[in-house]
Amino acid sequence: MSIPLRSLFLRHLAQTSPAPMGIEVDHAEGIYIHGKNGERWIDLISGISVSNVGHRHPRVVEAIKSQVDRYMHVMVYGEYIQSPQVHLAERLSSLMPGLDSVYLVNSGAEAIEGAIKLARRSTGRKKIFSFKDAYHGSTTGALSLMSSDYFTSPFKPLLPELYHLDSYDHSAIEQIDTDTAAVFIEIIRAEVGAIPVEKEVLQAIQARCKAVGALLVVDEIQTGFGRTGAILASSAVDIQPDILVLAKGMGGGLPIGAFMASSKLMHMLTDEPVLGHITTFGGNPVCCAASIATFDVIKELDTEQSVPEKEAFIRKKLIHPALKEINGKGLLLALDFGEEALAQRIIRTCITNGVLTDWFLFAPHKLRMAPPLNITEEELGTACDIILRSIDEALELNHGNGN
Repeated sequence: MSIPLRSLFLRHLAQTSPAPMGIEVDHAEGIYIHGKNGERWIDLISGISVSNVGHRHPRVVEAIKSQVDRYMHVMVYGEYIQSPQVHLAERLSSLMPGLDSVYLVNSGAEAIEGAIKLARRSTGRKKIFSFKDAYHGSTTGALSLMSSDYFTSPFKPLLPELYHLDSYDHSAIEQIDTDTAAVFIEIIRAEVGAIPVEKEVLQAIQARCKAVGALLVVDEIQTGFGRTGAILASSAVDIQPDILVLAKGMGGGLPIGAFMASSKLMHMLTDEPVLGHITTFGGNPVCCAASIATFDVIKELDTEQSVPEKEAFIRKKLIHPALKEINGKGLLLALDFGEEALAQRIIRTCITNGVLTDWFLFAPHKLRMAPPLNITEEELGTACDIILRSIDEALELNHGNGN
């Protein structure tokens, strides 16, 4: 007798939480994930802001198949000329003036690691700042940028001379000094529950970095590729990073990331030592082909207009006495229910009712809402109706338990 897939999953796949969600995926298409027994869920988190054009977008699938018919892995890091890499880098270089050199990697965390190395190599300085409750990844270097003792203590010692500014205010910014190699920032503080940082504060950080010769590194792993409306959230607040970090939504569902800088800055990785940063799979041609198709589809979606309209629709539709506030921008939103137990109950009820959602790393009292950017208003309306019904059911369950 064959062993059930669920049992094999629990037996052989490394688990990252004591109670995995355990949804068994049969297939996915558009905004939907389908289970093996006919279940269907609206995916309101897009694989954590990855599937910006939905699941298995026809243009992305076509690009993948076309590239597979030509070649897959050869050697990726800067020795062979491969058209998918070159054309993707050309498109990415058009996003931000001055950032004309692209280093392609596998993920956001790897891009952060590359940015740390490039900042220290190019400035000759060691000190790096990030902000309290920021999340930039879970590899050792990226984890060093995290302030939470709960998540970091078991893995210490981490990288030296990484410091965490308490808040995005002017007194904290003054700590950025002439010994600082780089400051890592988010335009929207994703894992505290999609809290936008004020434009004036971001510009003050940029000015301080310029004044002391530190590099400004902008993490757009979650906010990039139309998630907030603009292709890059930083362009909407007039921020010019020295290093830009991208991933998640750029691959149409395939693993890819990038860090970008000027050619002069990026050249620091080519000698003393040679191969200053290398990757075996980063910039895989199939992933690059998928990314080009994704980039083109997002451009055609006119996200600068369509995403704010969908945000306004959600804010108008989702009104409930239990919902304290909706944070975020565009289609990176957080529904604040004020208490963790209630939010978690609502999230579980949403999943039962056919909507996949989640919480935030440093805001478990908030429900994550980050659907594919090409979700229709009708589909959003259905999802919002399910959320509202799930809130009511979760509150009834709470009342039934005597709470």
